[in-house]
Amino acid sequence: MIIGRTVEELEVGQKAAFEKTISESDVYLFAGITGDLNPAHVNEVQASQTVFKGRIAHGILTAGLISAVLAMQLPGPGSIYVSQDLRFKAPVRIGDTVRAEVEVLEVDVARNRCRLATRCYNQDGTLVLDGEAVVMPPKRPRGG
Repeated sequence: MIIGRTVEELEVGQKAAFEKTISESDVYLFAGITGDLNPAHVNEVQASQTVFKGRIAHGILTAGLISAVLAMQLPGPGSIYVSQDLRFKAPVRIGDTVRAEVEVLEVDVARNRCRLATRCYNQDGTLVLDGEAVVMPPKRPRGG
């Protein structure tokens, strides 16, 4: 069984990232899975009349990239999301490449928790999402 870093293996300042280009298919699949068919995401004619002047990706789709970093890299497989604070700073458009970054801010060995900065940037370096997460890192199996 593959597991990520345990709380004892985490240190303040550790970082990890994941990068993905957001496609039209990503937006439509996310809309279908969640039922969020807001015209801002799926209707170019209506979206062109908004402050964004065109379709944008769901904010929570962007936040999902943070989940990928936490689940697969830092702390990694076996981690449990406890909470996530999000602030959406700029829109993500179809075709944007988003880099999700996490950084360990605090490690609480006694409670098996870590607090991480969570940020997403587009290909121009614009901060599109800012927040913090609390995660329970995985524990080593007994005898492992």
